[in-house]
Amino acid sequence: MSDWRAFCVAVATAASLLTFTATVAQDSNSVADVAPAEQAGVTPPAAPVISPPMAVEAAAAGETAALMGSQAAASTAPLATLPVAAAAATSGAFAGGGSGHFELADRVVVRKSTRKLLLMRADRVVAEYPIRLGLNPVGPKEREGDFRTPEGSYWLARRNQSSDFFLSIEVSYPNDNDRSRAQRRRAAPGGSIMIHGQPNFPRKPADYYVRNDWTDGCIAVSNSDMVDIWLRTRVGLPIEIRP
Repeated sequence: MSDWRAFCVAVATAASLLTFTATVAQDSNSVADVAPAEQAGVTPPAAPVISPPMAVEAAAAGETAALMGSQAAASTAPLATLPVAAAAATSGAFAGGGSGHFELADRVVVRKSTRKLLLMRADRVVAEYPIRLGLNPVGPKEREGDFRTPEGSYWLARRNQSSDFFLSIEVSYPNDNDRSRAQRRRAAPGGSIMIHGQPNFPRKPADYYVRNDWTDGCIAVSNSDMVDIWLRTRVGLPIEIRP
């Protein structure tokens, strides 16, 4: 399963690199077409902005190389027997939101009421994904075992490619407010709140995970969206979870 996660990340990164290469080639042709106009004294149009930036591609390639390197000797199972679409096999219509314009995020916003996770950059939404929440989704998390998804300001604390789910990114819950709230109730605040994909070994039909809030308090997305989020974020990014 970990090999398959690495393969999916590699496929996503390769697609981004191919898009970038095609853009560069198109821009090179545009420069060649403009040359005669310059000779005739005509002001050529401004050169187009190439997107995605090289920095983004380098970051994505580095992330994939590290992920693939850690799994290189783990298994000799032929990945070619697994279709690319299987990354979202348990997702169906749940898969939502990656944008073709590949940008890294500088913060994350979760809107529990609308079941959306937004990747932001300079106050712009660069990608949006449908989410599912804890079994008891309304209100902030108050204690361990209440099946609520937290509300508040946190950061992305850790990345786990060997999760029980299809990749996971830990949120820094609990914060000081969460600890105080739990202490007033003489309870433990809980922890291990993650953004994660679908379970590696589902116990229910795929449609259940699409239509219902089903986690213990984590934020669940489709597998294909999880790959996109994994590539666009890094440890240390702020995340705000709103009601």
